[in-house]
Amino acid sequence: MARLLLALVIVVVAFTVYALVDCLMLPKSRVKALPRPVWVLIILLFTPIGGILWLLIGRGRRVTKPPVRALGPDDDPDFLGTIRPIPDPTQDERIRELEKRLAETDDEQDNGRTDR
Repeated sequence: MARLLLALVIVVVAFTVYALVDCLMLPKSRVKALPRPVWVLIILLFTPIGGILWLLIGRGRRVTKPPVRALGPDDDPDFLGTIRPIPDPTQDERIRELEKRLAETDDEQDNGRTDR
């Protein structure tokens, strides 16, 4: 029976130390319901009930924000919406000229070729 009581005391002391350290190390924005010094007194004076109350009531939840994913300019629809192609008035003329040259080159290659 003494061993069981000793084990129980060790567990209660360990739990109290854990709750106390957790209370002291937690950011101020996550301490809920009461100020931090009051929680420290509750944890120390009402062992182990104080630690249980701290974990259930006093400790606020983490605010989890979804991770912000960095988008490259080619993946960002807002950026892509601002881009407009610059109209080039000479582009059509250049394309016609290149097609004409290509056709001439094809004709020259066809004329120089002998049928086998």
